[in-house]
Amino acid sequence: MSGIISDNVGRATGLIKSAGGGGKIGQVLTVQNIDVESTTSTSFATISDLSVSIQPVATSSKILILSSFTVGYESIQTLFRLYRDSTNIALGTPSGNRLGASFSFYDPGSGAYSAWTQHFTWLDSPSTTSSIAYTWQWKIDTGEQYLNRTDDNTDATFYIRTPSSVTVMEVLA
Repeated sequence: MSGIISDNVGRATGLIKSAGGGGKIGQVLTVQNIDVESTTSTSFATISDLSVSIQPVATSSKILILSSFTVGYESIQTLFRLYRDSTNIALGTPSGNRLGASFSFYDPGSGAYSAWTQHFTWLDSPSTTSSIAYTWQWKIDTGEQYLNRTDDNTDATFYIRTPSSVTVMEVLA
């Protein structure tokens, strides 16, 4: 489809017509991590080399965060949290002993080939023109968790190595 999207066409096709010229992408920054990392931490710890900083041009700008991870399991459960500087964002509401997290992995013991790719998207409204950093943290309940590889590191065909990335886009108002 090309040309102008009228209100009726937009509603029928699911496309959204931008009002007032907003919604344009101002800048795009990305960080990619191809290194294997692991954690045995039962407290939230920063994932190295998956932090990206951006300085919005207007306080009305929103930041779209696109993340992709491949995680290999030896642990039973792993929780992930997204931070803007030192503030947790994109969290479910904690209740009782249930923690707020951006997402989690649970592996009931599926074997050495275990590696799952998780994509996560969040639209943030930081209301600032100062430089801000988006960072991921993770923690496990037991065992060890691996980033960018399967849980078994044997030199064999199906034991994979993968990249992870975080991309931020400034969406102008």
